[in-house]
Amino acid sequence: MSDTPNDPVFYFDFASPNAYFAHRILPGVEARKGVAFDYVPVLLGGIFKLTGNQAPMITFAGVPAKLAYERKEIERFIARHDLKHFTFNPHFPVNTLALMRGAVAAQAEGVLEAYVEAMFHFMWEKPRKLDDADVLHATLTEAGLPAQRLLELIATPEVKAQLMANTQLAVDQGVFGIPSFIVDGELYFGKDRLETL
Repeated sequence: MSDTPNDPVFYFDFASPNAYFAHRILPGVEARKGVAFDYVPVLLGGIFKLTGNQAPMITFAGVPAKLAYERKEIERFIARHDLKHFTFNPHFPVNTLALMRGAVAAQAEGVLEAYVEAMFHFMWEKPRKLDDADVLHATLTEAGLPAQRLLELIATPEVKAQLMANTQLAVDQGVFGIPSFIVDGELYFGKDRLETL
């Protein structure tokens, strides 16, 4: 994870299993291309509200064949990239507002990389109900992160404003869903676009 302004950007929200998939295969892309993606936390619900978009499970609720195909594509992606640790979170959908504010706080504290790894792990590999405040506190502590400090920062106006600003910037760049990537000023949407990159 880099802070160089011209680095490619990965807009993410832990709510998205596709963002988890992207996170898991990004290291290979970075190694092959000799670049480092700048992880930028955003709020997927905010993006949906600002763009009028909806989650596929809502958009295609009346098209069962489409949803079945999407599930099949996920299975193919998992097999192709050997993502054998993926486990669908039984608490889905999880409200990630506190988690994403936590990512902003973790960035300010210099522990974003460890925070991202822990949250994706406990969202999509060993799933927990991370929108439960007690579960989140215990998870941060278990991950060796400064739990109390991060939880204090989550409630600050500065962190709340920064997450809103990140989300607005993403939308201003054309983002309408997660995962999204900005590379050389161009938007790429979806985990499959990493292969295009």
